[in-house]
Amino acid sequence: MPQNSLYDFANPLRFESIARRVFPFVAGAAVILTAMGVYFALFNSPADYQQGESVRIMYVHVPAAWMALFCYSSMAIASAAGFIWKHPLADVAAKETAPIGAAFTLLALFTGSLWGKPMWGAWWAWDARLTSVLVLFFMYLGYMALWRAIADKARAARLAAILAIVGFVNVPVIKFSVDWWNSLHQPASILRPDGPTIHAAMLTPLFLMIAAYMAIYVALLVASMLNELISRRIARTELAGGAQPATMVEQ
Repeated sequence: MPQNSLYDFANPLRFESIARRVFPFVAGAAVILTAMGVYFALFNSPADYQQGESVRIMYVHVPAAWMALFCYSSMAIASAAGFIWKHPLADVAAKETAPIGAAFTLLALFTGSLWGKPMWGAWWAWDARLTSVLVLFFMYLGYMALWRAIADKARAARLAAILAIVGFVNVPVIKFSVDWWNSLHQPASILRPDGPTIHAAMLTPLFLMIAAYMAIYVALLVASMLNELISRRIARTELAGGAQPATMVEQ
């Protein structure tokens, strides 16, 4: 393998060429996994002996909460790569991950509220995990606002990267909040040393929905990164006074 192959892959034009081929498969996987997850959640999963049918909110809420943390972690890692190593695609990946992560976080908060009403008797409680997830949502919004507020993209990328990296401290707070403080949320029931405590009939649709959300994230990220790269190339061409926008170079 040539020594510079990784650098070639990091080239935005090479990324566009690969991403355009990969996107249909990822989008198709997202559709199939979502359909399977919904089917198993509605028709193959039993009602909970305490929560009844309301437990089915879990199949939307839990994967959304996981993806809220995963997206922010990905955003922080990409921000660090862009800030330290000046990776040409890292800042783009971080920037385009933010609205996707914010959407997952909002979905987690909304479905958590729906689930909390029959379980806790209230739409909202200032529970440690709820509060820290709300802070995460505001951090996503602040990150996106920072990008929009600064016209110089290089400067915006640096400042946004710092915000994302510093804000990562909230991720372990969310994860371990149920262990550190008295919480209305139950402790971890899937990622445990002694194995999951959830019945296998519930784990199947839950894992399918997590896989579906992951595929949705990748599909949305690839599409949004392609749009961002094309927009930047058009902006550079117009700034240089070119008569025609640049088109993708076939690799």
